[in-house]
Amino acid sequence: QVQLVESGGGLVQPGESLRLSCATSGFTLDSYAVGWFRLAPGKEREGVSVISGNDGRTVYGDSVKGRFTISRDITRNTVYLQMSALKPEDTAVYYCATDFPAGWKVPTLNFNDYTYWGQGTQVTVSS
Repeated sequence: QVQLVESGGGLVQPGESLRLSCATSGFTLDSYAVGWFRLAPGKEREGVSVISGNDGRTVYGDSVKGRFTISRDITRNTVYLQMSALKPEDTAVYYCATDFPAGWKVPTLNFNDYTYWGQGTQVTVSS
């Protein structure tokens, strides 16, 4: 059974950092991509970052480049999103998702390419 469970969200002030975790089961991180997406009130779902399965390539959305870092621990079946220099506009519910069973060869931030999703974790950036 494929499952993804996010954790690590919370309330932080602008400029601070936060690390999100995505604990996975039912598939292997070295074969399938895991992406982070976010949804803010009144906005469309946005692709934040993805790490590919076979070679660990990473892709970032323009709004987070240079501030966010995605990584994975295959032994722990967990993907992380380290968020730094947070801004109020980063406020959103953050979801992780996997492209299992498709296993696209090129990592993508298109949410339509992802099949299984976690329940989300709230990140609020406010002073």
